[in-house]
Amino acid sequence: MASQRNGISTALRKIVAFLMQEDALALSVDALTLLVDALALLVDALALLVDALALSVDTLLLQGIAKFNSLRINEMLYLVNN
Repeated sequence: MASQRNGISTALRKIVAFLMQEDALALSVDALTLLVDALALLVDALALLVDALALSVDTLLLQGIAKFNSLRINEMLYLVNN
């Protein structure tokens, strides 16, 4: 009877260990999935950063054109008035 209980106890421990390994594997898969999601978000963030940089360059370019046009207008007004 005692050896039968030992056998059952050992079997139960093996089953519990197997289930714990299965849970650990599932958690590892979940962690990898979260990592992939985080990497995808990082790629999106970098794309947004590139877009923001392009907009900044465009803004600086437009400011330069506006300044140039302003100088030309001032020059024309000066020539008209003198």
